[in-house]
Amino acid sequence: MPTLVHEYDWPDRVVVGTVGRPGERTFYLQVRHGARSTSVALEKEQSVLLAEKMDELLDEVSQNPDHPATAPKDVPAELVDSDPLEQPVEEDFRSGALGLGWDPRTAQIVIEAFALEVSDEGDVDSDEDAAYEPSEVLRVRIPVGTARAFAQRTREVALAGRPICPLCARPVDPDGHVCNLLDDR
Repeated sequence: MPTLVHEYDWPDRVVVGTVGRPGERTFYLQVRHGARSTSVALEKEQSVLLAEKMDELLDEVSQNPDHPATAPKDVPAELVDSDPLEQPVEEDFRSGALGLGWDPRTAQIVIEAFALEVSDEGDVDSDEDAAYEPSEVLRVRIPVGTARAFAQRTREVALAGRPICPLCARPVDPDGHVCNLLDDR
C-alpha cells in the first residue's frame, strides 16, 4: 500500500499543543493551510526533543558564514502563536518517529512525522527484514522565523505540565506523589 503523505509548504499555522489536564495530556503537532489541517499525536519527549534539535539546526544555519540564510536568535513578535489547538482535534495518526532537516532549495526547515505502525496483535511492527514504509507521513516546510517561534512555543507547552519533584526529578501528579508521602512521615 502506498504511503499517504500530508505535505505542507508554507502553512498558515504549525504548532505543538495539548489536549487534557496535566498528567493526562496528549501532545499534538497540528498544521493548517486554509481549510486543510493535519493533527499528529506525539509523546511529550518527542515534542521537547524536536524543539531542542530545531534550535540547534537554526543556530548551525546562522553560524555558517557560507550559508545564504540566517535564523533570528529571538522570536519575532509577529510570529508568536499562543492560541490553543484548532478544534476539533482529530488525530490523523500517532507519530513513531520524527525527522528534521534543511531544504536548501527553499531555505526552509523540514519537519517529518512518520506514523507509528502497530500490528494486528497491538505490538509495534519491527519486521527488520521488510523495508520500512510508513502508512502515513506528515511533511512540513517552514521558514526560519516560524521555526524559531515553533521551538519556543513547544518548550513552553511542555513546561506547562506537571511540576517536577526536587527529590526524584519525576512529575508530581495533582493527586499526590510518592516523595510527598515520605515527607509526611
